[in-house]
Amino acid sequence: MILITYERGVLNIKSEFKLPHTTWDEPSKCYRALPLNYKDIIEYLERSGLEYESRVMDPLPMPQLNFDLNLRVYQSEALNNWLATKQGVIVLPTGSGKTILAMKAIAQLNLPTIVVVPTLDLVRQWSEEITDKLNLTPGVYSGEEHNLQPITIATYDTAYIRAEELGNRFPFVVFDEVHHLPSPGYSHIAELFASPYRMGLTATYEREDGLHENLNRLVGGKVYELGVKELSGEHLAEYETKRIYVNLTSKEREEYENNRKIFTDYLKKRRIYIRSARDIERIIRMSGYDQGAREALLARNRARKIAINSNSKLKALDKLLEEHWGERIIIFTEYNSLVDLISREFLLPSITYKTDKNERVDILDKFKKGDYRAVVTSKVLDEGVDVPEASVGAILGGSGSIREYRQRLGRLLRKSGDKVAILYEIVSRETSEVSTSRRRSRDVDQ
Repeated sequence: MILITYERGVLNIKSEFKLPHTTWDEPSKCYRALPLNYKDIIEYLERSGLEYESRVMDPLPMPQLNFDLNLRVYQSEALNNWLATKQGVIVLPTGSGKTILAMKAIAQLNLPTIVVVPTLDLVRQWSEEITDKLNLTPGVYSGEEHNLQPITIATYDTAYIRAEELGNRFPFVVFDEVHHLPSPGYSHIAELFASPYRMGLTATYEREDGLHENLNRLVGGKVYELGVKELSGEHLAEYETKRIYVNLTSKEREEYENNRKIFTDYLKKRRIYIRSARDIERIIRMSGYDQGAREALLARNRARKIAINSNSKLKALDKLLEEHWGERIIIFTEYNSLVDLISREFLLPSITYKTDKNERVDILDKFKKGDYRAVVTSKVLDEGVDVPEASVGAILGGSGSIREYRQRLGRLLRKSGDKVAILYEIVSRETSEVSTSRRRSRDVDQ
């Protein structure tokens, strides 16, 4: 008889012959495999009619769950698609109810479950939702505490560190913001977990580095997808996107052109053509041994910072704040220096990675109540924070990431009556910002 056990993030398989996904390990005198392949190995044994004993999973006792909240039509469609294989990624916009959908799946399977999230804010949000909707207090595995329960919320960082310990305790694993999972290091979570049932949740499946292709192996492929356009109106707020172009000052223009010339001259000298982010990564690697590459990158970064931080953007922002007086507004920027400048110039509260947790909660609470009409932030509100309803957003600089753009738009799309959300991009004319803006927003522009 074939015996399968779990030991510190590895499957040990006592078998007289090799099974799929296994390799022979001479010191232990048995075959070994990644726990990721546990489901495939069991299915192979079942199909082959081979006798086996599995001592892999060691789940905690699970109480009977009750979840009677009705799903929306698209949520039910997504869940049914996932249930066909009990693996795969569901792609839905921010604010469309991915957490509710996942809790329905947890209740339906009624199996010990670990939910892996990128931030402590999401740990708290998931804990509150599970306590409220499933009437069960979940455990938490994070830098703050280690408390194992039938349903446990863990950060990616802690799940990575504790993967060998947690890998056989939960038949069901939910990866929230699953686009983080293929990152070097985090992918080991999926590889060392034996969980046969896997669900990924995200608003943005694709990664700029192409590593999203690994999700098919780690979680299962994309099983359902709807975008903002399909859900706006009925389930999400209607929205508009607008670009406002501004001119650099004469001094800014001179500095911008000088720095761009240093960069473009280097490209011509080396006969390098920028077609994608991978070409920039190539120059970054070259900068380790090529002084010219290093100087070119520094010049490119200086030019980009000049375009993003142009003083002309503050005048345009002033007009927007006046035009939308009384509405709740989120201002997004790339650099903390611009956050600080806008905060001082317009007397607005700011949130950056430096902002104390309690202060951030206080700012968002006052923003929700209307005590603050606007808040300015860098990237910390893009993901993992429950942001109160806002109807206007203004981007004064960002990367070319489609994910970043979708997340910022998603912050405005909570349904509220006949609200029409507006996302502005304030872009410096005749700079690299123009193409960056078009690239990141191409799939949601109207």
